[in-house]
Amino acid sequence: YMEWDYWGKPVPGFGDPNARVLVVGLAPGAHGSNRTGRQFTGDASGNFLFPALYRAGFASQPESISREDDLKLKDMYITASGRCAPPKNKPTAEELDNCQPFLEREIELLHPRVIVVLGRIAFERILRIYSEPKSGKKFAHGEVHRLGTGPWLVCSYHPSQQNTLTGK
Repeated sequence: YMEWDYWGKPVPGFGDPNARVLVVGLAPGAHGSNRTGRQFTGDASGNFLFPALYRAGFASQPESISREDDLKLKDMYITASGRCAPPKNKPTAEELDNCQPFLEREIELLHPRVIVVLGRIAFERILRIYSEPKSGKKFAHGEVHRLGTGPWLVCSYHPSQQNTLTGK
């Protein structure tokens, strides 16, 4: 992507402002969201995620290439625990703490009925926001939990190639 101009700044969430479903990922991919400026856009994770969202009726098209590709989300909003591409794809606790107020504000504005976490880090961040870090809830693909009297929490593996190319 040497010929591309990179977004190279914090990547905001995007989607339907009236969404009932909030999807929370880890952080922008170095050559995906960090390049395109939109979550899960332009990398292998998005190549796995958006066709599934399209089949389920949440996305207007099965691919996401750039911020200008006319993709629209229906009843869904996608964001991340971290807003900047972390070195070695592993955000530090300090980076996540610095970004958490943005995630908290999105939740406050959206009032989602369901939060889908893509990976353990997103799961732990959501439990922290809902003051349930020692609640006994566990992360496992397909687990569903209620967050007090708030939204349902659905756990999923992150759609990275590390998880989707396992052959399982």
